[in-house]
Amino acid sequence: MSWLGAAPLKKFPAPVLKPMAPFFAAGLVILYGVNAAQTSMMKSDEWKNDPRNPNAKAGH
Repeated sequence: MSWLGAAPLKKFPAPVLKPMAPFFAAGLVILYGVNAAQTSMMKSDEWKNDPRNPNAKAGH
């Protein structure tokens, strides 16, 4: 069956997720590290009372 004269993509049993697994794991490690660094920077003395900080206490 063709769609407007173009043949559909054929199924090809190529492994996709298995070879990409190390890259997904590395991405998760990077995201965890960035999150930990950002959280520690938001809790630092320099930014603790900054009004742009979501963890800053209201009224200070």
